[in-house]
This record gives sequence, C-alpha cells and structure tokens, in this order.
Amino acid sequence: MTGAAVVLLALGSWMGLVWTPPEREMGHVYRIIYVHVPAMWMAMLALVINFGCCIAYLFKASWKTDALAEASAEIGLLFGTYGLVLGSIWGKPTWGVYWDWDPRLTAMAIMLVTYVGYTALRRFVEDPEKRAVWSSVVGIISGINMPIVWKSVQWWRSLHQVQSTPKTVDPDMVLALRVNAWASLILLVLFLLHRYRIALATREAEVALPSALPTDTRTNPSEVV
Repeated sequence: MTGAAVVLLALGSWMGLVWTPPEREMGHVYRIIYVHVPAMWMAMLALVINFGCCIAYLFKASWKTDALAEASAEIGLLFGTYGLVLGSIWGKPTWGVYWDWDPRLTAMAIMLVTYVGYTALRRFVEDPEKRAVWSSVVGIISGINMPIVWKSVQWWRSLHQVQSTPKTVDPDMVLALRVNAWASLILLVLFLLHRYRIALATREAEVALPSALPTDTRTNPSEVV
C-alpha cells in the first residue's frame, strides 16, 4: 500500500502539474485542486467514520470501536487542516485574500475547531470508560456540522464555487483528480491502520487488570493466603 501510494502520488503530481491543461479562467493557479480537493474528501470520509464509531460505541461499548473513533478523528483533523491551508493559499491569487468569512470556509473552520475539542477531551479525561462515552457524544455533535459544510455552497452562494461534476470538467482534469484522490485514499487507510493499532494498544494497556500485568518479582507460595 505504501508503494502504491508513492507511485500514485508521483503520477498524480506529474499529471496535475504538467499533463493537464490550464484552466480557462484561473490559468495555472487552479492546479492546487489536485491536492486540496482530495484532502477535503479524505477529511470528510475520516470524520464520517468517526461519527459512525461514536454512535456504535454508545449502542455497544467496544475498545476497538473507541480506538477507531480516536484514530479517524485525528486523521480527519489532519487532512481537514491540510486542505483548509491549501484552500487559503489558493484563495490569495483567486479571491485576493487568504481568508474570507465565506460560508464554506467558516463552516469548515468551525467543524475543525470542534474536532480539536474532541481530541483535547480525549487527552484530559483519564478514566477510559468516561473518556469513551463523553468523546462519543462530542463526536456526534461535531459530526452534525458535516452536512452544513457539504451543502454550504448550495445553500449560500458566495465566493466559493459549487461542486463540479465530471460533466462540467475537462476529462484530463477528471482523470488527474481521480489519480490523486486514490493516492490520498490509500494514505488515509495507512494512517488509520497505524493510528488505530496505537490507540487500541494504549487502551488495552489502560484497562488491563493488575493481575494480568507481567511482574519481575516472584511470590513465595507460603505467603499466599
């Protein structure tokens, strides 16, 4: 998977920077979409996974579900922040400013702040069970903002353009975007797998019974009551 991601990233970068034609109105500036758009897609996908895990945990407690919720929230926050920064870089030559209180940008920023609160909560609550329950509730509340982010460009027409479709974009651009999206998806899966394993190992160590933990001291049988 790592090799496939590297190959697709290299291919997607070449296609986005060299192979595809310039955009009719923005020229070469638009090429940042080949990393900006996949980053936002992966952020939304990861946070949808977190939303589902939070709901699932409240119905049936499972440390695996809780670990996946933690991993997906952090990966979603990573991709979302990355995508938002790229969008700001794109906004300077396109809109004339790095930041504007556009409905899409504002909704995305608010959602990322709520997930910062989610990850902070997981660090400050020491009891694993309380942490899992409380963070699940916060994750569900944070996830409610996702439809607002997705539909914001349709509900409020402003600077940010509406979503494009393969019918409204040059076929070469569509292919380049898909290659970069697949590369980002493989990276997302890799990050999730590694972070999930770390989170699950940490959780299992937290809830392990003292009698199950290894010890270097040997007990004298005569001392056992």
